[in-house]
Amino acid sequence: MKKIVLFAVAAVALCLSACSKKTAEKNAVRIAMVTDSGDITDQSFNQTTYQACKDYAETAKLDFQYYKPAGDSTADRIASIDAAYQDGYNVIVLPGFLFGEAITQVAKDYKDAKFIGLDIGEGDLGGAEVPENVFCAVYAEEIPGFFAGYAAVKEGYKHVGFLGGMAVPAVIRFGYGFVQGANAAAVDMNIADDVTVEYVYGGQFYGDQTITATMDGWYKNRGVEAVFACGGGIWTSACEAAAKVGGKVIGVDTDQSALINNYGDGMCVTSAMKGLGATVNAVLASIQAGEWEKYAGKVQSLGLVSGSDLSVNYVGLPTDSWTMTNFTIDDYKALVSNVFEKKVAVSNNIDALPETAVKVNVYQNIK
Repeated sequence: MKKIVLFAVAAVALCLSACSKKTAEKNAVRIAMVTDSGDITDQSFNQTTYQACKDYAETAKLDFQYYKPAGDSTADRIASIDAAYQDGYNVIVLPGFLFGEAITQVAKDYKDAKFIGLDIGEGDLGGAEVPENVFCAVYAEEIPGFFAGYAAVKEGYKHVGFLGGMAVPAVIRFGYGFVQGANAAAVDMNIADDVTVEYVYGGQFYGDQTITATMDGWYKNRGVEAVFACGGGIWTSACEAAAKVGGKVIGVDTDQSALINNYGDGMCVTSAMKGLGATVNAVLASIQAGEWEKYAGKVQSLGLVSGSDLSVNYVGLPTDSWTMTNFTIDDYKALVSNVFEKKVAVSNNIDALPETAVKVNVYQNIK
């Protein structure tokens, strides 16, 4: 009888142990990332997101894998999300607005998974209600745009330009922020009469011969020294034109210095960045801490959260690749502090071009 009882107790203990292990495995955070139309070597959204997820997973000793869709369609992206979920990944990171439609379709099917959408706004979701297992981050683009404009003029460029992709809210905020920054620096330096900003939208998110020709006109004929190229791959046209005359280009979204400098050594002035890495770290840490409710079912606009610790801010300029000399990193830190403390105002209003003391020439869309 004792042997039977002992055997029964041991069997129950073994079962409890196995069940506990399975539950732990099921509840463990397993991170997947799906690329959009690019890959993890694009030196842009995909690569930045991939590296942030990989670094976090390695530090926290979590399982991580990335998936690349077979093609550039919502169906392809959904197929990769399906594959990640079927492979047991329960936290899926999706970079870029192209995932908006995919999220609305898969989130309701995989309610026990959590989805982190980067740079995906309510418009990208088609107006659908954000499910409780989804968090989407958008960014206060006017702030890094402001920093870029301010830095360019402080560095000594008195004739600058803004080349936007399509006139969507995010691009407009970048552009209007850039104009505000260039104006603020010119006023601070008492040179507003000497500074000019050219302003145009390409009408598309990629460069081509027509847009390059317009940029040729800016650099060669108008004397533009530096162009903030903002919107998908439209930066290539700015770089092609700048390379012909030794002009400068300002990057966007991520640190684009390596990409831009491929067209000419030292061509990149700086980049107006969105903090994809900071977003990934903050949200994954909250998930691990059991604090998903901070993000569940929300679309949040992320900007400055510190006036002193640049690493935790969700927008800003890159300091690792800093090459500016007249406008130093210390100058930049002081500017961040002033904007954070609202000593310097940056408007996010996109109803009308900001009023300025500098001259702003606005053109019709190139295409």
